[in-house]
Amino acid sequence: MPAIMPVSTLRSYTDVLEDVRPGSPVFLTKNGHGRYAILDMTDYDRLVAERELFSELERGRMSGESEGWATPADVRARFAGRATDAR
Repeated sequence: MPAIMPVSTLRSYTDVLEDVRPGSPVFLTKNGHGRYAILDMTDYDRLVAERELFSELERGRMSGESEGWATPADVRARFAGRATDAR
């Protein structure tokens, strides 16, 4: 269950930070509305990596739509020699 607290609790920020764990961010409110999220670095790094991955996937989708999609035969031909090179 997420921890939701008013931003004024940051006056004793060590108590707030004790509640921050991987998979368990703390959400701070201001005037009764969600305003800030405090994340563990593990969660932050995961979010950044996911954003980069989805960005690359979107670039690939757009490229496929504008330049045409590669067939399985195209992929095999392009990477045929690489499997033996890696050994």
